Amino acid sequence: MDIQEAKAGVLTISDKGSRGERQDQSGVIAAEILEQQEFIITNRKIIPDNLKQIKETLIEWVEKDELSLIVTSGGTGLSPTDVTPQAMLEVIDYQVPGIAEAMRTESLKTTPHAMLSRAVAGVRGNCLIINLPGSPKGVKENLSTVLPALKHAVSKLNGDISDCAIQ
Repeated sequence: MDIQEAKAGVLTISDKGSRGERQDQSGVIAAEILEQQEFIITNRKIIPDNLKQIKETLIEWVEKDELSLIVTSGGTGLSPTDVTPQAMLEVIDYQVPGIAEAMRTESLKTTPHAMLSRAVAGVRGNCLIINLPGSPKGVKENLSTVLPALKHAVSKLNGDISDCAIQ
């Protein structure tokens, strides 16, 4: 699959954002970064921290809209309303732990709070789904950390059988 055909979605998970009480800066930043990497943003949405709604949206975007990449923003901390990781674990076929590990490792260089992140990365069908923090700074830092591997990951999920060795 040509990466220029890779459809992506940005899902912001925020109670305040979904009620219009907070502007979605995180989703805007995520979309801009992905567009700069030639992903086509076909889906953008803000939903509340609701387990059922998160699961339904992710499943719809993968199965109906056939996205190759989804990034979520928000709901990865320790607050009682932070349910994004639980929703992810119920939706994905398998985890890609190196992505979440890399994000936490890089974030620990700037804040000890990074160790509190419960972000998950995983695959459902042919789609890579990555949880990002809710803050604009966290989205930028975390997404920038994993960018070098995203095109390769999406290509592999969509059938690329070439060798993975880096020349």
